Amino acid sequence: MENVIVITGGSRGIGAATAYLAAERGYGVCVNYRQNHKAANAVVDKINQQGGQAVAIAADISIETDIIVLFNAVDQQLGPVTALVNNAGILEQQTRVESLDAARLNRVFATNITGAFLCAREAVKRMSTQHGGPGGAIVNVSSVAARLGAPGEYVDYAASKAALDAMTLGLAKEVAEEGIRVNGVRPGFIYTDIHADGGEPNRVDRVKEFLPMKRGGHPMEVAQAILWLLSSEASYTTGTFIEVAGGR
Repeated sequence: MENVIVITGGSRGIGAATAYLAAERGYGVCVNYRQNHKAANAVVDKINQQGGQAVAIAADISIETDIIVLFNAVDQQLGPVTALVNNAGILEQQTRVESLDAARLNRVFATNITGAFLCAREAVKRMSTQHGGPGGAIVNVSSVAARLGAPGEYVDYAASKAALDAMTLGLAKEVAEEGIRVNGVRPGFIYTDIHADGGEPNRVDRVKEFLPMKRGGHPMEVAQAILWLLSSEASYTTGTFIEVAGGR
């Protein structure tokens, strides 16, 4: 296909919404997932039933060899990637920094930072005009936590997203003249399952009254920002961020 997108963590939440919207706009879609085969297949089946083209490919983004296998599989099943959404991210139970240990930090950083770097590496190898590619676009899914710090809850997660922001800026400048644009979105309090992973599934409802817009966001609202950044409408936009956070 002419336009092929890899969405890491594409089986739920923001990733799934992005997959649906990308398919509507003519992308061949790779829905990457780590474990939830059923959820990933549900996304793929819906896209294919509506006339799109999608595949589900398992890969743990914290493991380098899995990432290499992922991109090679996309080459074979859909064609060379022209768009990457680094959406896969994890957080763990809410806690203070004084209770963190190295094992938790390594888990969070391996997926949220190292995995994003390695996926970007594989995408650049395929997209860059320096390597004979057609160009392309990368969107990194960060978080407003990168500038707020998430005290008392997820300082490690916030720090990982701040690192992702730095990568976004540096990579954007590094590959700008090679036909690749790199941007980020910073979601705020969005109704997704990630809050349950942190031990508080109703977190958005707890905090929404403190937000200027007095409501939580929805995954499709983030997906729309992502697809704009990937589109030709954003052809002169690189190294920047869209905040989808209700004014927080």
